[in-house]
Amino acid sequence: MPRRQTQGQGRQYYYRTYRGPEVSCLTKYCLFGFNIIFWLVGAAFLGIGLWAWAEKGVLTNLPSITQLKGFDPVWLFLVVGAVMFVLGFTGCVGALRENTYLLKFFSTFLGLIFFLELTAGVLAFVFKNWIRDQLNLFINNNVKAYRDDIDLQNLIDFAQDYWQCCGAHGPGDWDQNIYFNCSNKNRSREKCGVPFSCCVNDPAEDVVNTQCGYDVRLQEELSQQTYIYTKGCVPQFEKWLQGNLIIVAGTFIGIALVQILGICLAQNMVGDIEAVKAN
Repeated sequence: MPRRQTQGQGRQYYYRTYRGPEVSCLTKYCLFGFNIIFWLVGAAFLGIGLWAWAEKGVLTNLPSITQLKGFDPVWLFLVVGAVMFVLGFTGCVGALRENTYLLKFFSTFLGLIFFLELTAGVLAFVFKNWIRDQLNLFINNNVKAYRDDIDLQNLIDFAQDYWQCCGAHGPGDWDQNIYFNCSNKNRSREKCGVPFSCCVNDPAEDVVNTQCGYDVRLQEELSQQTYIYTKGCVPQFEKWLQGNLIIVAGTFIGIALVQILGICLAQNMVGDIEAVKAN
C-alpha cells in the first residue's frame, strides 16, 4: 500500500491509504432504510391481526378456528404481517451487521415471493374461468358464514356497499344463509331479506337503516331494484377490474419493482462484503 509521510513539531506521522474493495455506504443504508419501512409495516399488520384475534376470544377458544367455514380476514393480516416482519428484520440486521447469511436469506426469500406472484399472475390469466368459479365459490362460502365472524361480516358489507352488489350473482344467493333463507323452518326476523349493505343508499338518510333489507326478497324482482342492488358481486368486481385496469396493473408493477430493488441492493451488498473478505 502507498504510504505518505508528514512531519509536524518534530514528530513524524505515517498515513496509509486503503484502495481495496469496500462496502458501499449508499447501498448499505438504502437497504437498511428499505427494510426499516418493510419491518414497520409488517409489525403494524401483525399487531392489528393479533389484536383482532384476541378481541374475538380466539386465543382462549382455539377450537373456534375450525368452526368458521368462511374466510377470516384476521388471517390475512397475520400471514402478511408475519412474512413482512421476518423479512424486514433479517434485512435490517443483515445490512447493519454486514451479515451475508441474513442478506442471502432476505434476497432469496424475496425472490421466491416475486416468482410466486409472477406465477400466480400468469396462471390467473390462463385459467381465468377457473378463477371466476373459485371466486364464486369463495363468496358463496362467506355468504353462508356471514353471521359467524364480525370481521368477515364487515368485509362482506364493505364489498357489497363499495361495488353496489348483493351476493355472488344476485340477492338470491342469500338464501344459502340460515338467517336470510325463505324456508319454513327459518324463524329469524331476517327471513327472505338481505344485509343492509345490499340496500340502495338514500342520500337523505344520515343514519344507516340496518333493517332496510327485511322481507325485500318477498317482492317481485322489478320492485326489489328500488330498494336493493340486484347485481352480483362477481360481475361487478369484473366490471370494476376492467375499468381500473391501469391502476391495478400499475400497483402490481410498482410492488414488483420495489421487490426487485430490494433483491438488487441485497445482492450488491453481498458482493461487496465477499470482495472485502477475499481481499
